Amino acid sequence: MINWSNMDTLASFRELSKADKVDLAAVMAGESGAERVKKYSVPMAKGLVYHYGAKQVDDKILDGLVKLAEEAQLADKFQALYNGEVINTGEKRLVLHHMTRGQLGDPVVADGVDKRAFYTGVQQKVAEFAEKVHAGEITNGAGEKFTTVVQIGIGGSDLGPRAIYIALENWARKHNTLKMEAKFISNVDPDDAAAVLNSIDVAHSLFILVSKSGTTLETLTNESFVKDALKNAGLDASRHMVAVTSETSPLAGSDDYLAAFFMDDYIGGRYSSSSAVGGAVLSLAFGPEVFARFLEGAAEEDRLSAGRDVRKNPAMLDALIGVYERNVLDYPSTAVLPYSQALSRFPAHLQQLDMESNGKSVNRFGDPVDYQTGPVIFGEPGTNGQHSFYQLLHQGTAIVPLQFIGFKNSQIGTDVVIEGSTSQQKLCANVAAQIVAFACGKEDENRNKHFEGGRPSSIIIGDQLTPETVGALLSHFENKVMFQGFVWNVNSFDQEGVQLGKVLAKRVLAHETDGALKEFSDLLNI
Repeated sequence: MINWSNMDTLASFRELSKADKVDLAAVMAGESGAERVKKYSVPMAKGLVYHYGAKQVDDKILDGLVKLAEEAQLADKFQALYNGEVINTGEKRLVLHHMTRGQLGDPVVADGVDKRAFYTGVQQKVAEFAEKVHAGEITNGAGEKFTTVVQIGIGGSDLGPRAIYIALENWARKHNTLKMEAKFISNVDPDDAAAVLNSIDVAHSLFILVSKSGTTLETLTNESFVKDALKNAGLDASRHMVAVTSETSPLAGSDDYLAAFFMDDYIGGRYSSSSAVGGAVLSLAFGPEVFARFLEGAAEEDRLSAGRDVRKNPAMLDALIGVYERNVLDYPSTAVLPYSQALSRFPAHLQQLDMESNGKSVNRFGDPVDYQTGPVIFGEPGTNGQHSFYQLLHQGTAIVPLQFIGFKNSQIGTDVVIEGSTSQQKLCANVAAQIVAFACGKEDENRNKHFEGGRPSSIIIGDQLTPETVGALLSHFENKVMFQGFVWNVNSFDQEGVQLGKVLAKRVLAHETDGALKEFSDLLNI
């Protein structure tokens, strides 16, 4: 039987809180540091490895984390999720995003439908549509091929798919699988849509409108912006538009779209990149085969996440170390630092994934919790970040745990040697140096040049960023967030916090304001 209990009621958490803290600077110095790097690592999917030797853990703390995982029933709760129990209690819904990339457990039937069959059926329709576009069987009104695809969406309909497209664009160019260039419109700011429209040939562009409800204000506003541009160019908008929506939305049966691909209420926006939300734009951009490889990487990592041995389950281990940092060491934020320019938007996606999921102050039953939950997530690619906010990370008053991501080889496969090393070697040298600098610090009589050290980090290392490794990374962080939500006893799958501002914005636009809301509306000339 599964028990949903607040973290501070668990004996294992109270025991963990009393464990001796690790002096990271001391244990990472000299040969002991080398032994930690060798000892504290766990394989991930597709050749990735999660290294956590530079975290503030030792065998005793790891034993405590294992006990916490067992008492919190993390493996059982994940099993209940993928077997179709109602885990999203706030909205009384199943949580099925894992099923878009594989069947982890029992068949799940919801609304009278086999959900795995539903998701694979949608993926097949997307693949067939993309292949017809690439082959010139689906064209614009002049019978000419589309060369650009533009996704219109916001939040989870934008951040994940955009991050994945950027992650794989150079790889696809190198491997001759870039079928169509992709662009994204998300912000209701008209400058966003205008900038994209001014950068493309609208006559040869296919637009994907993504809205589950078919009523998302920002998305529908941008759709109107795009339709006006098509009309002004003398084009029939219905020959240029595709919808990704629910079967019950007003968009589903509309003649305004060449095709409609369906999603359902069991996949939240921030978890939707492996559904049609990401599948349509990524299949059109790179081809269905590349999207299938991305799903394969995610599925393999999901299977690892379903394992019960914490020390062999990278997502669960990463999650538990994060809980230890948040609730025992009292670190309020985490920086995600990919040493890969292709992952430049991945931290932004993880920002939504983590903070929208676990930014909660009440538990699954609506009762206040007396402990900290989700951390603040931020980040930028290295080495740019080193010349930006690393000063605070190294010498600031707050300790910020760090999650590095690095690859041994670049995507392009070509490089130059300058001063005895390649660009990729310089990149990797920087991340290796940063891990040790953060952990060990540096003594100096000049306090301005003194580095305290003791700043924890982990790193995920792979050979190269490919469709498979991008999928594995996505799954790892999705499952990490889920496990942390389980420990904190919060619902990681609703997002009521985004609703209040939307309601008030509608009042402003309807001129139904008073007090401070009216004053700010007047200041902005609304």
